[in-house]
Amino acid sequence: MVAMMLIQRFILTLFTSIGLSEQKAKETLKNEALTSAQVVNGATGVDKAMGTMLYSMVSRLKDTKRLTFLADHIARHKICTELQLAAALEFVKNHPQDPINQAEFENVCGVGVVITPEQIEEAVEVVINKHKELLLKERYRYNMGLLMGESRAALKWADGKIIKNEVDVQVLHLLGAKTEADLEKKTKKAKTSESEVKAKKEEVAVNGEVQSEGKSLMEQLRGEALKFHKTGENYKTEGYVVTPNTMDLLKKHMEITGGQIRTRFPPEPNGILHIGHAKAINFNFGYAKANDGICFLRYDDTNPEKEEEKYFTAIKDMVGWLGYEPYQITHASDNFQRLYDLAVDLVRRGHAYVCHQRGEELKGHNAPPSPWRERPMEESLVLFQRMKKGLFAEGEATLRMKMVMEDGKMDPVAYRIKYTPHHRTGDAWCIYPTYDYTHCLCDSIENITHSLCTKEFQARRSSYFWLCNALDVYCPVQWEYGRLNLTYTVVSKRKIIKLVETGVVRDWDDPRLFTLTALRRRGFPSVAINNFCARVGVTVAQVTMEPHLLEACVRDVLNDTAPRAMAVLEPLKVTITNRSADLKVWMVPNFPADEAKGSHVVPFTNIVFIEQSDFREVMEKGYKRLTPDQPVGLRHAGYVITVQKVIKDAQGKVVELEVSCCVSTEAKEKPKAFIHWVSQPLKCEVRLYERLFLHKNPEDPSEVPGGFLSDINPHSMEVIDSALVDRSVAGAKVLDRFQFERMGYFSLDPDSTADKLVFNRTVTLKEDPGKI
Repeated sequence: MVAMMLIQRFILTLFTSIGLSEQKAKETLKNEALTSAQVVNGATGVDKAMGTMLYSMVSRLKDTKRLTFLADHIARHKICTELQLAAALEFVKNHPQDPINQAEFENVCGVGVVITPEQIEEAVEVVINKHKELLLKERYRYNMGLLMGESRAALKWADGKIIKNEVDVQVLHLLGAKTEADLEKKTKKAKTSESEVKAKKEEVAVNGEVQSEGKSLMEQLRGEALKFHKTGENYKTEGYVVTPNTMDLLKKHMEITGGQIRTRFPPEPNGILHIGHAKAINFNFGYAKANDGICFLRYDDTNPEKEEEKYFTAIKDMVGWLGYEPYQITHASDNFQRLYDLAVDLVRRGHAYVCHQRGEELKGHNAPPSPWRERPMEESLVLFQRMKKGLFAEGEATLRMKMVMEDGKMDPVAYRIKYTPHHRTGDAWCIYPTYDYTHCLCDSIENITHSLCTKEFQARRSSYFWLCNALDVYCPVQWEYGRLNLTYTVVSKRKIIKLVETGVVRDWDDPRLFTLTALRRRGFPSVAINNFCARVGVTVAQVTMEPHLLEACVRDVLNDTAPRAMAVLEPLKVTITNRSADLKVWMVPNFPADEAKGSHVVPFTNIVFIEQSDFREVMEKGYKRLTPDQPVGLRHAGYVITVQKVIKDAQGKVVELEVSCCVSTEAKEKPKAFIHWVSQPLKCEVRLYERLFLHKNPEDPSEVPGGFLSDINPHSMEVIDSALVDRSVAGAKVLDRFQFERMGYFSLDPDSTADKLVFNRTVTLKEDPGKI
């Protein structure tokens, strides 16, 4: 014990001698790799510069078997600069197999290369002369970063500080000292015109992919994808485990795929997809498409207790709705026999065992070690066969893998017993593989190149790599990215089922939910959802967005695609007394800003209906619509109406107006407003939606102590059963979208019948800052 304390004190002194603070030195003592590297050359041979280089090397080195190799090059002063170290780390990452070609390594790392001051001066002079004309014109406004960049490219192993000093000296010699004009701030560029802004915002959707500002959806989504490995270069990925057979397996993989990018979208068919899945769909299908690759739709159907046919159908429909077509639709159950054979092989290799601990004993991260972990391989093989034959009760036995996951969970379950018929295999199996066992092996079987998943699966990455390597099969690379969440909603399958069972919502497609089926029913265009995913981007961090950001994307699309119509939600009858009941027809453009997109017919008689809110008996300051003393114009009709008589019912409520009208060009003065109206309308039902929950985070106990069911917004849906809409929508089909002028965007609901149309309000025309 005393000897150990003396050694630690010695190393602590060494660490502080190379410039580490005492606190940092104490933290470093806990890292065995760092500690071993620092004493590679002995205490007396490590100066501050070398110690810092060693520290930097080990803290960035992922392949620890190269530790001694690189430390030796640093100790012998062959690697002395940060540039050389970066090149050395990149080289060993790209050459995981022994032996390393010493000559090639030293050439790539610039070992022994000496850059003289004369060489630096000459190289900088070449660059300055190349840019001389523009330098003289723009003087110190010129981008000096270009000069530095080109100079460094010509002098790869030179000290960057020395290059910068030489650039500064030569620029000063050419231009002289800065003048007052050089020190003046740049004038601001003229504002971009509205037409230029509109042109930049134009988006074209093709097969689910959006072109925005010249960039495809995938180019906007890339984010983390910029760091992805090339096909066949899996071993260059941080944390990837290289085995003696890795290169041969990668070679066979490349022969099968031809170097093609392969991704997969692997949902569980036990619920409906939600807005978070839209990001996953766009990333998996979009990344493959952007790189001329393929993407599988693979159902992770290994839990027959929770899977239903309607979920399989809905998932496929939603992928297609977002504009993507799978290269192939596969199922984990396609591989049940192969997965079982691999499990038998895993037991034979000594990496799995049959365990009898109960499910409740295995919960959490501090489960007691299994007393059956060292069970003989032959015994586990017999018991696993008995599990397959149905000779154990559910929960009586599991097959577990001998490994520790990144989150500390020990020996995850590979197979469990379930006496539930499977929707595809019937009663053929009574043991089913788990996600931890199935997922990576199905990726391997399908030769997936990039296994993209959300951040919560990072704890499974080690088991992913371990299992493929333990079975000596091709190992894809798992990449994690942050999931997409929205406030004011829940997306958990269990919680949505609770909302349905308690009658808060009608079903998974209730327009107040953020499942994809609900968003489609509400009238959200798929291209708007794709645009939203593109704007969110792909990062490692979890992203939580406000619903109004998604709604803004919806408005952008509907403004250009939803034809106009007029509808009155709370009708007030208006009789025009100075004109006959003869029918007149107006041609109203579907898109007033672009009349080339067509028009529709709107009838006009002496009886029209307006919104109750567009009339007030008593004039108020700032009110610009109809009052007894203030006429108003009728949109598209070319008439101005003036109140002659207000008719009320027995309770004093205004039920009708009698008005006179004149052509707007003959009016004494231009009306302050033009309101919408309908004549000879169709009666319809309109459903207005607000947020389902009152608080941003209904699942957060600190924000909603009573639980999410106590946070329901009582005004989340308002049904207006006697609204009126003009006849131009009579031929609409389910999910057709319209802009009801001055009211918002609406979509025809599947509940519509030949006798009564039902419209859902998709979004308002503008974001309501006062919305709950």
